[in-house]
Amino acid sequence: MKLIIQIPCFNEEETLPVTLKDLPREIPGIDKVEWLIINDGSRDRTVEVAKACGVDHIVSFTKNRGLAEGFRKGLDACLSLGADIIVNTDADNQYDASCIPDLVEPIISGKADIVVGARPIADIDDFSFIKKKLQKLGSKVMRTISGTNVQDAPSGFRAFSREAAMRLNVYSEYTYTLETIIQAGAKNLNIVNVPIKTNGMTRPSRLFKSMTSYIRRSIKTMIWVRIIYKPFPFFFNKGLLSFIAGAILGLRYLVFMFSGDGGGHTQSLILSSILILFGATMMLVAFLADLLAVNRKLLEDIKYNQLKERK
Repeated sequence: MKLIIQIPCFNEEETLPVTLKDLPREIPGIDKVEWLIINDGSRDRTVEVAKACGVDHIVSFTKNRGLAEGFRKGLDACLSLGADIIVNTDADNQYDASCIPDLVEPIISGKADIVVGARPIADIDDFSFIKKKLQKLGSKVMRTISGTNVQDAPSGFRAFSREAAMRLNVYSEYTYTLETIIQAGAKNLNIVNVPIKTNGMTRPSRLFKSMTSYIRRSIKTMIWVRIIYKPFPFFFNKGLLSFIAGAILGLRYLVFMFSGDGGGHTQSLILSSILILFGATMMLVAFLADLLAVNRKLLEDIKYNQLKERK
């Protein structure tokens, strides 16, 4: 069984040696452990440092493409290299590498498709009180949206079985963490949470400039991915509510009209027409979006079969 540990990197020449120093080369139940970095358009000596530290594989971009694209290309590279298990961690040494054996054990034993490292959020001194509360709230929302039991949704310390990696498709240009959880729920992939340890902060996060920006982009991502994977209920339920509200207003107008008082309630008739038209349009969009979702699933199945034939 082959494990590849992948690390997205962007100008990480200072933190990468510390991160790589703690990565394991031997893990119980694993025959071979290799390291891979995704050089996301770094302008410093990240690649040179990686080679000097013994990294086995390097995927490079000529310009910065972002975390989601780096993660996606990393998975593709690991699959091409024959990985049976893929571990994703960060180059800033946030996650304690000694937890990697615990992270992959549920996959080795066949108990999980995806394992998410659950950080001790309440005990992390580098996180503010507000950030801790938002992390907890965000994970709770993700559990509801995805139908999974994920405890730490933003955690990037994860392990994927080969099967799970072949089934995941990252469309977001921002981050993979939320999208892959929603996909896992939609594709009935089993997620297991494993408690992990963290190290002290080595540098500020580069994923977002402020907490407000992170919240805004995360909400946008959750809604967008929800629409992609469950478009019918998203559009149809809203359309149905609008249609029912319009119908009720329309009946109200008819009652007044037959009682001889319809002239004073023209506004209700106009609003009723708008709501019914909007509702009918939304319900039509629901059917069209569902047809497009079927087409997406077929394309994903084609990609999965192609990946499966590689090995």
